[in-house]
Amino acid sequence: MEALPHAIVFDMDGTLTDSEEEWDVVRRGLAEADGVPWPGEATQAMMGMSTPEWTAYLVEAVGLRGTAHEAGRRTIDGMADAYRSGRIPVLPGAVDAVRRMAAIAPLAVASSSPPELIEAGLDLLGVRDLVGVVVSTEEVERGKPHPDGFLEAASRLGVDPTTCVAIEDSTNGVKSALAAGMRTVVVPPRFHPPAAEVLDRAHAVIDDLDALTVELVHGLF
Repeated sequence: MEALPHAIVFDMDGTLTDSEEEWDVVRRGLAEADGVPWPGEATQAMMGMSTPEWTAYLVEAVGLRGTAHEAGRRTIDGMADAYRSGRIPVLPGAVDAVRRMAAIAPLAVASSSPPELIEAGLDLLGVRDLVGVVVSTEEVERGKPHPDGFLEAASRLGVDPTTCVAIEDSTNGVKSALAAGMRTVVVPPRFHPPAAEVLDRAHAVIDDLDALTVELVHGLF
């Protein structure tokens, strides 16, 4: 019997790149520029949403001017500039963790970012050649916490999602991976970590990506 896992699916923002805070900075900056207050719940609410979902949220709940498409374009342009200017750091241990996992199973990324920002993140990490499948939740019907992105990644890799391991950081991401039936490893971020009841549902919780070892992953099965 082929050894498990049959694939490993990484989230991007907050898991491999320390970008969640920059997303918040960019969006808050747009709200300030438009003269609208930032709702207290908005940051957590948008973590894991697909692009159509968070762009609509920015207009309908936050009150940014213009259409959802325009709010999205302004945000994505701001994030692309952050990547180009070096404001998005790679999380400690991320590159080595990806390389360790690539040695034992095919890799995918299932992210709520638009495709151009996923590619920017993989280029920043220098691991694009190791990732066989990239799924943006723009490409599926529903974003996280729904399982669509993770299920699509497994489908494209040709594997059963229950034989996969997902690496996540956010509340919505963890819920998404669990709903897809994947073994789920959580690396809680310093920026808006998941609530205790969400962490309790995960198969493993680790302090950093250095702890994402071959032994840990095999032990999940």
